[in-house]
Amino acid sequence: MWPCGGRRQRRLGGAAVLLGVLWLLARRFNWSELIPMRLWGRTLGLQTENSQFLLEGMPFRIFGGSVHYFRVPREYWEDRMLKMKACGLNTLTTYVPWNLHEQTRGKFDFTQDLDLEAFLSLAAKNGLWVILRPGPYICSEWDLGGLPSWLLQDPEMQLRTTYKGFTEAVDAYFDHLMPIVVPLQYKKGGPIIAVQVENEYGSYAKDPNYMAYVKMALLSRGIVELLMTSDNKNGLSFGLVEGALATVNFQKLEPGVLKYLDTVQRDQPKMVMEYWTGWFDNWGGPHYVFDADEMVNTVASILKLGASINLYMFHGGTNFGFMNGALETDEYKSDVTSYDYDAVLTEAGDYTSKFFKLRQLFSAIIGQPLPLPPMIESKASYGAILLHQYISLWDVLPSLIQPVKSEFPVNMENLHLNDSSGQSYGYVLYETVIFGGGHLHSRDHVRDRAQVFVNTMYVGELDYNTVELSLPEGQGFRQLRLLVENRGRVNYGLALNEQRKGLIGDIFLNKTPLRNFKIYSLEMKPGFMKSLQQVAGWSAVPDYFVGPAFFRGRLWIEHQPQDTFLKLQGWEKGVVFVNGHNLGRYWKIGPQETLYLPGPWLQKGNNEIVIFEERTAGRIIQSVDIPYLGRTQYVD
Repeated sequence: MWPCGGRRQRRLGGAAVLLGVLWLLARRFNWSELIPMRLWGRTLGLQTENSQFLLEGMPFRIFGGSVHYFRVPREYWEDRMLKMKACGLNTLTTYVPWNLHEQTRGKFDFTQDLDLEAFLSLAAKNGLWVILRPGPYICSEWDLGGLPSWLLQDPEMQLRTTYKGFTEAVDAYFDHLMPIVVPLQYKKGGPIIAVQVENEYGSYAKDPNYMAYVKMALLSRGIVELLMTSDNKNGLSFGLVEGALATVNFQKLEPGVLKYLDTVQRDQPKMVMEYWTGWFDNWGGPHYVFDADEMVNTVASILKLGASINLYMFHGGTNFGFMNGALETDEYKSDVTSYDYDAVLTEAGDYTSKFFKLRQLFSAIIGQPLPLPPMIESKASYGAILLHQYISLWDVLPSLIQPVKSEFPVNMENLHLNDSSGQSYGYVLYETVIFGGGHLHSRDHVRDRAQVFVNTMYVGELDYNTVELSLPEGQGFRQLRLLVENRGRVNYGLALNEQRKGLIGDIFLNKTPLRNFKIYSLEMKPGFMKSLQQVAGWSAVPDYFVGPAFFRGRLWIEHQPQDTFLKLQGWEKGVVFVNGHNLGRYWKIGPQETLYLPGPWLQKGNNEIVIFEERTAGRIIQSVDIPYLGRTQYVD
């Protein structure tokens, strides 16, 4: 990240710059030119003419914001959309995560919280146009950039290329996705005015034929609206495809960045597809925030230059479950559960100062009153919750999980599970028998972090930085156990093809590769969690206990449930489930210290909480009404 010097000086001049921009824009534009009225003759759609957009022949400016339906409980979709309208936005953008819609190869899910048709129809109902970003790759700080992990079963797989194994999978996916999308296009009476071809391909650019393939995959299945691409400045010229409008992504308005678009496409309207309103966090780092005054002044400057804009993110939401992505530059860093992003709305959908500053800006440009902002949802503090029972992972294994037996270690994606789609997320336990102790070496084959046990005795950890351990000597045969966590696949960069998880190669004891494994899948899907509740062996939690183990307790709610945040002080590392919903990971290294628990996932009366703790467990967790995302550091 960038240093934070100079922020105060920029604030001092910001008010004057903003007033000047508002005066100029108010003179140049009228609200009727910036958002569409009820258009009946839907034949032209969104077009480009010289330096401006036209919608049904009328000048149009895109004031967009990103909200991802898969990061927000369905019950809150409309609330977020109404807040977009109240901020002055006219367009919603969203990615489509392939790895949620086709978790098992050939089985597609567009229901409940993944009901894309319902989400897009709700946007139309609330007067929002849509720019759809269907991938197949989406980046988005999302596991493997939204690509299904079962693609990596093929040892020769070349993601984001015209490699046959990849394009065949994309074609099958698009054959199911596009029939949902096509009827919702503008020219067919729907809200979709533009569709993005792939995502930031200029930063990958491994196959010069790939973007043309994705474009034709869209067109051949009935996409008729304006096509766009999206890249940062350095990737712009490498991510182009004929027939699609190039757009740019950034946070700092560097001199000439918008003019640079003219060098790759002449006489076209300029659009910032991703104006980064904040930034994401990694485990072990700070919570990044981006100065609100600097942000709104940059937005104003972009608009003054005649460009359209999309705020990434307007509302970030949450990486529920195990779906967070990761970065791998100098070292591997996994993203936290919260996708608050220091966005315009908080993780729980509350207003920030950015919202009101942007609302003031857009209101002055539009020249008409904006809808009143909806009331915010109250948050609850339910107090201390006692985790009164536990069961060791070692006691769970025999009754709930049938192991895969293999002479060699097998990475999780290639385990024969889930209709041959392998294991995608969570943990995997590798067991083998050893005689004696000695020197254990991973040869950097652990992805991403392994707790090592001899029988049930904890020995240490193996990860990217620690690749060897000493095992204590002992008599007779003993069990060596490696509990390996997939902390999240890298979602950006050139290493996508190397994102297999678990043990990806041999582990050596005294220079001899270990053999004959029992491999237990711990994906912790809803069926497993439901069966866990019925298993025998739960007992009272002792004064001190070291995991890995499952703990459970109850939260009793008298009245209508409200959003809350769970604080796990005294716990070390693990995952929290409430009424079967996987809230995501916690880790004492921070920065994130609370997990968001949406009110719709609670119920009046009894609510069951289950925690999988890897090491040191507390006795209670706290339900609080204020989130704490960690020590802040300004993005600069």
